[in-house]
Amino acid sequence: MLNRLRGRIASEFLPLLGLLVVMALAMGFGGLAGEMTEGETSTWDRAIQLALRHKDDLAVPIGPAFLKTAAIDLTALGSETILTLVTLIAVAFLLLRKRAHQAALLAVAVGGGAIVSGLLKNQFARPRPDIVPHLVDASSGSFPSGHAMNSAIVYLTIAVLVARGYEERSTRVFIVVLALLATLTIGATRVYLGVHWPSDMIAGWLVGCAWALAMGLVGLVLQKRRKIEPPAAAHGEAAPKPVRPTLH
Repeated sequence: MLNRLRGRIASEFLPLLGLLVVMALAMGFGGLAGEMTEGETSTWDRAIQLALRHKDDLAVPIGPAFLKTAAIDLTALGSETILTLVTLIAVAFLLLRKRAHQAALLAVAVGGGAIVSGLLKNQFARPRPDIVPHLVDASSGSFPSGHAMNSAIVYLTIAVLVARGYEERSTRVFIVVLALLATLTIGATRVYLGVHWPSDMIAGWLVGCAWALAMGLVGLVLQKRRKIEPPAAAHGEAAPKPVRPTLH
């Protein structure tokens, strides 16, 4: 009885908490965007960019030589090609596990996130940093960081939706933490390589995390309404298919 009561409280409280977090992330982005537009982020943006380069040669980033190569390799994980490939693999994985509804939601979530990303970059049209040489090619608008935002949208959305397919808490946490680490790493490389201001990176994380969490909440609601596959049963049993309520 106690476990059932706890489960009911959690099922009602967690969605509300998630919605509040989404709103907080959105407000954080709005506040940061306002400060960026007014030039309030310029001082610390420039300070961090310069701190990541050698004072006697701004074309050379700080750290050992292999760090530059690693950053270039890791930043590619946020490219459109890799993100599209990862999305297709995730959709195929869900279809293989007979989770067509989750696969459809994932495709819609990632596609919608990509549209939001493009709209925001066009809206702000911030120039790329020009105080240090770029170590990789970049041509689109700078705010918010497309790599930071799109990697958060894709990796975290995939992680949240795929994690919903497992009952084991440890499995869910592992999937989400792995995606979060990938997202943070990709965003950081953009600043290290000189193609984004730190505020661009933070803005991308805020929007991407908000979108991924919102899509996770949508998936949770759909599961409760039996419009999407429920979590897989423990010990590898197949999850039951979603059942649409019948009208009497």
